[in-house]
Amino acid sequence: MCCRWVRTMTPPERWPDLAGRIENGVHILPVRVYYEDTDFSGNVYHANYLKFCERARSDCLRMLGIRHRELHARSGFVVRRLACDFLKPAHIDEVLEVESRFDEIGGARLDLDQQVKRKAELIFHAKVTVALIDGEGRPKRLPREMIDALLAVATTLTAS
Repeated sequence: MCCRWVRTMTPPERWPDLAGRIENGVHILPVRVYYEDTDFSGNVYHANYLKFCERARSDCLRMLGIRHRELHARSGFVVRRLACDFLKPAHIDEVLEVESRFDEIGGARLDLDQQVKRKAELIFHAKVTVALIDGEGRPKRLPREMIDALLAVATTLTAS
């Protein structure tokens, strides 16, 4: 009796690849909205969109063979600039997709365009510049292997 409701539930949707996927030069990371992601109004708390985007950047690099643990031993990425637009709210249990596009590579920086979508509907947009720094906090040139990996997947990427 206590579990009769289980029979009436729809089967869970198939969860996509954990680190996302790359399609046409765009990294796409599915993110489910959990209770902990929401605020008192039931909407996703604004700072969590930034966390979703951070997760997408990390998973994209992971898919390209760039491991943060190895990178962190001698350097790491920091956010240098961030501009974002909150367009529509997301809610608990929704599955969102974070799309990350690399726009430009500089000596020590990457410029990205990141969008959070619910189905095809744009709900959050960010322009992000990240910089690679050494252990002392100084800019460090991106390794050639990293540039090559990024250029191999990003169809519109330019290196300056």
